[in-house]
Amino acid sequence: TLSVMLASTAKTVLSTRERTLLKLTLSEALQWLNDEKTTSVELTQTSLKQMERMEPLNAFITKSSEVALAQARKSDQKRQNGEKLGLLEGIPLAVKDIFCTSGIRTTCASRVLKDFIPGYDSTVASKLKKNGAVLLGKTNMDEFAMGSGNLHSHFGAAINPWSTATSGLRVAGGSSGGSAAAVSSLSCYGALGTDTGGSVRLPAAYCGVYGFKPSYGRISRYGMISYASSLDTAGVLTRSVRDAAVVLDSISGEDVQDSTCLRLAPTDLLSSFPSPSSSSPQLSLRGMRIGIPREYYVEELSEEVLGLWEKGIEHLRSVGAEVEEVSLPHTEHALSAYYILAPSEASSNLSRYDGLRFGHRDDQSHFSLEQFYTASRSAFGPEVQRRILLGTFCLSRSGFETFYRKAQQVRQKVRGDFQKVFEKGFDCVLTPVSTSSAFRIPSEDSFESKESPLTEYVNDVMTIPASLAGLPAISVPMGLSKDGLPLGLQLVGPFLREDLVLKIGSSFEQIVPSNFHA
Repeated sequence: TLSVMLASTAKTVLSTRERTLLKLTLSEALQWLNDEKTTSVELTQTSLKQMERMEPLNAFITKSSEVALAQARKSDQKRQNGEKLGLLEGIPLAVKDIFCTSGIRTTCASRVLKDFIPGYDSTVASKLKKNGAVLLGKTNMDEFAMGSGNLHSHFGAAINPWSTATSGLRVAGGSSGGSAAAVSSLSCYGALGTDTGGSVRLPAAYCGVYGFKPSYGRISRYGMISYASSLDTAGVLTRSVRDAAVVLDSISGEDVQDSTCLRLAPTDLLSSFPSPSSSSPQLSLRGMRIGIPREYYVEELSEEVLGLWEKGIEHLRSVGAEVEEVSLPHTEHALSAYYILAPSEASSNLSRYDGLRFGHRDDQSHFSLEQFYTASRSAFGPEVQRRILLGTFCLSRSGFETFYRKAQQVRQKVRGDFQKVFEKGFDCVLTPVSTSSAFRIPSEDSFESKESPLTEYVNDVMTIPASLAGLPAISVPMGLSKDGLPLGLQLVGPFLREDLVLKIGSSFEQIVPSNFHA
């Protein structure tokens, strides 16, 4: 299968200039546009060509080629006319297929919404357009963002671009696997994802890119199809930390259409970064304190990840940071609490897809409401049905006190653990993102395909605590496993201190090759 996939990419040959353009970071591409070394149309055409070459990865559900080229031409015209330019003017980006985009199909990777074309833009999509971004298409994901491997998509799994004949086909991570695969394979200069329990950071680590989750409430959720409303957060996947700052500055800010969006001005993180063309000296973190939580040393951690964690600790010390062990005592309960709270909220949010107002409606004649409802709800995939059932049980009369209320109490304890650490003067905590590199995509008749869902749920064990606490976090690529697969580390910072997370995260770029991509 992999040989067929790789052979198909050779059908479309790239020129030397096209390869050069694709290897630019988002910030470098902006610089080239401003210096008139290229045009938005050329960047867009090259990205569309690369998307075609990388089609076997199944990173995109819907491609918006005509829309993208029209936006690129409009952007080039603005530059020629000397008009005011947006922060992302002319840059080709991809958007996870969970954000509503006016006139462009939005499926949430589900049969339930496979033909849904919104009549409005989500707030983040609207802000991308206002800042001049070019929308290449909608990326693959786990259905309704429920999964850790992008295996639960109605349109098939997204494949990790780092897969080789030796390693076999590997998952791109979930639920934002399509966005991570698109960025890693150089099909776009950045992509939007969503992070509920690690769905930006885990795919980023698996695919060797940067995955940034801002604080809960920093970015509007209006027009983002809901999974778990108190956890869902828009996130960014890019090939540099500076690129993540550019995108966050573009999409953050107050939104009256979302009551959970904080009344804050858009971030201005880009101003603290040097120009991409300047040769800045090594970044010093002197005076900063980084915590290493002892509870993250779990037996499931592979030796490779442990070694990488130690490498990260040594790097922080080498640039002047103080590194000390800290305790987050309720971490061990975070995974269990998450898989009560998130399915409970999903059970409520997905009740709207009843076939009457929203969702799937088959062509059969039904003689009762129960028959009609059963037929419409059966369009959900197995994993979504499993989480709806779990959530409905946890919200039942007996389950609410026994499970849901206790899970909420655990969430407050987890949030309190982080708060105590940061109140002691620590600027960030450093942890692994995952216990190992990306796992294999199981074949239908393999043993892995018959394993308990808990096996997949455990992949989120390192990322869920920051999500429960609503804190900003970034996944940074750090190295490769013995199989040649990416491994990453995670930085978690205090609430609304995205600047700290990005500053410390950018220091890791000094020890990661600038061309670290698949």
